[in-house]
Amino acid sequence: MLKVSDIMTTNVVTISSFATVAQAVQLMQEQGLLNLIVNRRHPQDAYGIITETDIINKVVAYGKNPQTIRVYEIMTKPCIVVNPDLGIEYAARLFTNTGIRCAPVIKDQLLGIISATDILTKGDFLDNPKQEFFTQEIEQYVIEARSICEELGYDSQPCKTAWKLVEEIEAEASHQKGEKPQKTALEEYIEEYPEAKEALVLDNWCSG
Repeated sequence: MLKVSDIMTTNVVTISSFATVAQAVQLMQEQGLLNLIVNRRHPQDAYGIITETDIINKVVAYGKNPQTIRVYEIMTKPCIVVNPDLGIEYAARLFTNTGIRCAPVIKDQLLGIISATDILTKGDFLDNPKQEFFTQEIEQYVIEARSICEELGYDSQPCKTAWKLVEEIEAEASHQKGEKPQKTALEEYIEEYPEAKEALVLDNWCSG
């Protein structure tokens, strides 16, 4: 699966928080951008972001002078940041849940920026829908779990561990779809092999 680091833009344009909004607008126009990352003042400081929407809503709409308003007066800080190892479907969900359209990519330092446009134009969702990926993955792990349990028995730790993995993947798939399956793979397996219920009911397993 593609990660944020695979599709992010690495050439990040930044601006000082003490720059004027007029300077920010000029830089946006020169670079063809709708947002700028605001630099930290020191290593322990947070990054900020100033967007076209910030300028329109907080400066233009009130007739304020962009030559005298500073970036720090209208920026968002700290801004939402994204880990480069995050799967792009999670980045898309983050954008949906928060209403943002871009975010800096940070892991100890600023590595890039990812936008809704990056996800749309560089993502693999057209060729590799994640729901289909999870379906295939679940089928593979169910086959493996059944095989392990048949070989080693329902009470064996490898059997229990295999079904735990199936449950975890199914839970993630359900989260992706926004709905739960009528029956889990384990429930179907226990219906087929009732004698396995006592050993494989997950609620009775220890967390370790």
